[in-house]
Amino acid sequence: MTQPIDLSAWQELSVHYAEMQGTTLRDLFANDQTRYQRYQQQAAGLFLDFSKNNITDRTWQLLLKLADQAQVVDRKAALFNGEIVNPTEGRAALHTALRNRSGNPVITGGTDVMPSILAVLQRLRIFSDRVREGDWRGYKGQMITDVVNIGIGGSDLGPLMATEALGAFAHDRLNLHFVSNVDGTHLAKTLKKLNADTTLFIVASKTFTTQETLSNAHSAKQWLLDAGAAEADVSKHFVALSTNIEKVSEFGINPKNMFEFWDWVGGRYSLWSAIGLPLILSIGMDRFEQFLIGAHEMDEHFKHAPLDQNMPVTLAMLTVWYNNFHDSNSHLIAPYDQYLHRFPAYLQQLTMESNGKSVHQDGSAVSCATGPIVWGEPGTNGQHAYFQLLHQGTHIIPTDFIVPVESLNPIGNHHELLLANCFAQSEALMMGKSGEELTLEMQSEGYSNDEKDRLIGHRTFSGNRPSNTIMMQRIDPKSLGALIALYEHKVFVESVIWNINPFDQWGVELGKQLAKSIQTELSEGKSVSSHDSSTNGLINRALKLRNLQA
Repeated sequence: MTQPIDLSAWQELSVHYAEMQGTTLRDLFANDQTRYQRYQQQAAGLFLDFSKNNITDRTWQLLLKLADQAQVVDRKAALFNGEIVNPTEGRAALHTALRNRSGNPVITGGTDVMPSILAVLQRLRIFSDRVREGDWRGYKGQMITDVVNIGIGGSDLGPLMATEALGAFAHDRLNLHFVSNVDGTHLAKTLKKLNADTTLFIVASKTFTTQETLSNAHSAKQWLLDAGAAEADVSKHFVALSTNIEKVSEFGINPKNMFEFWDWVGGRYSLWSAIGLPLILSIGMDRFEQFLIGAHEMDEHFKHAPLDQNMPVTLAMLTVWYNNFHDSNSHLIAPYDQYLHRFPAYLQQLTMESNGKSVHQDGSAVSCATGPIVWGEPGTNGQHAYFQLLHQGTHIIPTDFIVPVESLNPIGNHHELLLANCFAQSEALMMGKSGEELTLEMQSEGYSNDEKDRLIGHRTFSGNRPSNTIMMQRIDPKSLGALIALYEHKVFVESVIWNINPFDQWGVELGKQLAKSIQTELSEGKSVSSHDSSTNGLINRALKLRNLQA
């Protein structure tokens, strides 16, 4: 197998990186008055400015050459065509089919998946309309006021993030809650605020065997029964997002209220499926379809736009440039919109679970860095926290600024201040402040020469810190759908360059397997010696302390 580092474009980029040492973003902007116009793209209602990156036209040509040599065009065709792109599990990855609005079939394994997708969407519409309109009643005949989604990973983070992001469009009566942590505190704190007779639970588990989810679901069921409901009432307060009819029925949920999804939908890509039910209940099916349309428009752009005009390809190749040639293995997501406060966490899972791999598609060890560490918080919060490290720390951390030009909650000049801060931070990271500029500034402020000499090292900024800025008109269902799809495809392109499988997650499984055996040992309450000395010691100490408490 040809390693990515053996491709001629990769080797040319290595040479080019060495040649670019000493070239700064200040220089690039000073020498090219058209840089902003040339390094920008638009797609599906999103605008991308990538001019504040440490690239020249030569860099860009070589990055596109690398994408071509890595066969990005062929691999994305395989993705959309329903071919097996998840070889370790022998599956297609057809999350794009879930939002396919073209009316065209999507074939995998000789079967058109669109009829079953549309059938589930229609069932979701009927069910969500009943709940939203007050026709679905609890065991005492009351309308539902609170919906609790019980899931974990992709069955929690996606719908939670999107429901928060589209909070401006939420139903007036329905309050959405999300429980994921197996720590009983998460469920207990949520239930304390609710009434059993007006609460609906959504249990999201493809196999209906996920330990954390089922533990929370059974405790929620007991809470309902303790409140006075009968076993027969469970079906009025629980629905399932699953494929396991037998387990769902055993729990007490009517199979008619089980909404299915498929093996070719990975958890972190499942928001577009029945897993999106919490979002549908919050914003309604019409707006959810706008959400799908936004994603579909980005799909069409990714599918058809040439590499040099393709927004997901652009973002991916910039990540490769920094991750693999600049050794910048961290990437910041800075949304300047409070509605997007969970978006960085969502992208953590999407990126790090997908591309946190150390072997190529054929199982051989990688010879280059793969997925970077992704993190972030709303922008203005970060400015008073970790932005210090961005500006003056020793790490170069590429940043994505995300900002709507229109606020959904216009108050005074708040949004003007928000925009000003977003644009100022990207400029400050790029330009910095030189010693000469600081000297003139301090002279004008009346500092003595001794004070200048003492402070100048502390108050200069090297600049030359790269960033992208993604803008949209406002955060609404359509723009959010496009934004999520943009990053999904970005992650996919990165995986193609590194020749890794972004659709499995075997690293998640080992800890789960060990946890099951340790839970059994904790339940038995006997001293253990079957693990390493540290794990044995921790288990035995916990058992001793629990016995003392009892």
